[in-house]
Amino acid sequence: MSTLSSVRTAATDRLQRRLWDRRAESWEKEGSLGLESVIEAVLRTASAGPGTVVVDLGCGTGQLSLPLARSGAEVTAVDLSPEMIRTLTAKATQEGLEGISGIVSPIEQLDLGPETVDLVVTNYTLHHLLDADKQRLVKMAHRWLRPGGRFVVGDMMFGRGASARDRSIIASKVMVFLRRGPAGWWRIVKGIVRFSLRLGERPVTIERWQQYFEAAGFSDLSVTPIVAEAAVVVGVKH
Repeated sequence: MSTLSSVRTAATDRLQRRLWDRRAESWEKEGSLGLESVIEAVLRTASAGPGTVVVDLGCGTGQLSLPLARSGAEVTAVDLSPEMIRTLTAKATQEGLEGISGIVSPIEQLDLGPETVDLVVTNYTLHHLLDADKQRLVKMAHRWLRPGGRFVVGDMMFGRGASARDRSIIASKVMVFLRRGPAGWWRIVKGIVRFSLRLGERPVTIERWQQYFEAAGFSDLSVTPIVAEAAVVVGVKH
């Protein structure tokens, strides 16, 4: 990576860290609302038990990490935001959960030893990454996993209107904001700009995720649509 690219990456990380630090408290109260069914699907698919070594990418305040630790798993919770990690750690301490350790790091820069974990999970995080970083992270997850380990991704998964499913999802989102009046109309305008330029949120289709998993070497792929734009993809390392 060139020096200029390194500087830009560091500056972007600092901006994102401040953004998510500010969101930590509101995310605890509001940000994860509506994601309950996706969280439940990821946890059900993960099926972790006592002694399972897990990495939770983009852990937030613990929507996955805490239930996984309650099941007896040993969880490494990773998030860009120190405030998110502090909130998660405080909750774990309050519950007396000792199986969670937090790491503050951009998930694109996380590096673990090969074949050191049994399960990698993530929920509503990877759509923020550039597509090349998504693909690279899937390859890294395959490297971290022991044989038989699984990578479970819950996220928004849709494209930019090429398929009937894409168009249905986009139309449903537009209708929600239209019903909110002028404030919602402004959200539509901002959303069109952000979506067209892929600023902040960069979802890709289910088919693209399957391609990433296959290219990384995962097998036994399964896809479960959950609600609206959300789906869960899981692959196994053999």
